[in-house]
Amino acid sequence: MQASRARLFKEYKEVQREKSADPDIQLICDDSNIFKWTALIKGPSETPYEGGVFQLAFAIPEQYPLLPPQVRFLTRIFHPNVHFKTGEICLDILKNAWSPAWTLQSVCRAIIALMAHPEPDSPLNCDSGNLLRSGDIRGFQSMAKMYTKLAAMPKKN
Repeated sequence: MQASRARLFKEYKEVQREKSADPDIQLICDDSNIFKWTALIKGPSETPYEGGVFQLAFAIPEQYPLLPPQVRFLTRIFHPNVHFKTGEICLDILKNAWSPAWTLQSVCRAIIALMAHPEPDSPLNCDSGNLLRSGDIRGFQSMAKMYTKLAAMPKKN
C-alpha cells in the first residue's frame, strides 16, 4: 500500500505541475482519500460528444499500479462501450491489457480516444452498438448528441 500511495502522490504532483498542459482533462484528487479521484474530460471534437464535459470516477485499488483503477462515467453517455446505467467502461487497458506504465492521466486520454473511436463489437450498451453495427451512423450520432446535450453540457439560464 505504501508503494501505491507514493505513486499516487507522484501522479498528483505531476497533475498539479501540468494543469495547463492538457486542457481536455482535469484530474481532481479527493482531499481526504488519495485512492479516490474524479476527472472532467472534454468530449472530443468532431464527435457527437463535442462541447460536453464528462465526469469520471476513479476508485484506485491498494495494489495500484500493479492493478488498474476502476473507472466509470458519472455523466450519462450514449456509447457502445459504456454501460448506460452504471457508467462502467469496456476498455482493455482497464482489464487485461493494464500495465503499470499507465497513469491516471493516460487512462483519461485512452477514454477520450475510445469516445472518438467506439468499438461496437464489444458493446456494454447494445442499443448503441447495434446502431453502429447496422450502419446507422446518423441514428447513433443523434442519440449520442442528444444525451451529450442533456447530461454533459452546461445549462443555459
